[in-house]
Amino acid sequence: MHLLQAVLMGLVQGFSEFLPISSSAHLVFTSNLYKTLNGLELNQVVQQEVFLDIMLHLGTLISVLIFFRKDILSIIKALYYGLKTKDFSNNDFKLGCYIILGTILTIPVSVLLSGMAGMLVFMPAGVGLFLAITGFILLFSEWFSKRHANKKSVGIKNAILTGIAQGMASLPGFSRSGLTIATGLITGLDRTTAARYSFLLSIPIIIGASMIYPLINIKLSDILTYNWLAIILGTIVSAISGYLCIKYFMKFLEKFSLAFFGYYCIIMGIFAYLFFIGRM
Repeated sequence: MHLLQAVLMGLVQGFSEFLPISSSAHLVFTSNLYKTLNGLELNQVVQQEVFLDIMLHLGTLISVLIFFRKDILSIIKALYYGLKTKDFSNNDFKLGCYIILGTILTIPVSVLLSGMAGMLVFMPAGVGLFLAITGFILLFSEWFSKRHANKKSVGIKNAILTGIAQGMASLPGFSRSGLTIATGLITGLDRTTAARYSFLLSIPIIIGASMIYPLINIKLSDILTYNWLAIILGTIVSAISGYLCIKYFMKFLEKFSLAFFGYYCIIMGIFAYLFFIGRM
């Protein structure tokens, strides 16, 4: 693995994890484009790339933990005192419960789709189609949201449907942030509230599904042979770009709609499908 490849993957992960454009799709495209340019088979499994993907998710986990550190501490304190005093009226306590509920609902959906998700990693044309579908969902959510009243607090309906949407986003091409924010808009949240809940909801899933579970299948003896300079550099790049992405994306949502990202996903998805369909 070259340093340039790791840095490029780190930038792709950092900027696409939180933007509604599917980080998994862009990592698949980047990896398969690299293989295509170097004459490698698209279905060739490179364990070092799998481990790099885990470390890049660690980078974006660090970025979301730092950015939302005050929110996370408030939620943890509210959960502790709520359970201790049996006072469940605090808004942060409720938000913490909704994050737990959303995560619980995400897990079975992700497990059911795990087989298909594993196959799509080696089918970039199919990933392109799912990315295009993400684009249409984003456009619909904006259209729907503008015609209905919006609220600034997460409710049980938001948590249930957003958790299911996050599970569906285990399929490469379905943007996790895109589907969860779109679901928030469709279920009555405003853009910034939907995005905040989406990012907080991502924390348990990044830790579990994107890091711990894949790590179980990698041998320690193999890890010791990896290019650690490239991996560490990619992780740092992922963390920095992820933090900047969250910071400016939240500001973007205060003034602008998701339509731009919807059109981007549609165009990028169709382009990826056309580019890779003859190479599968």
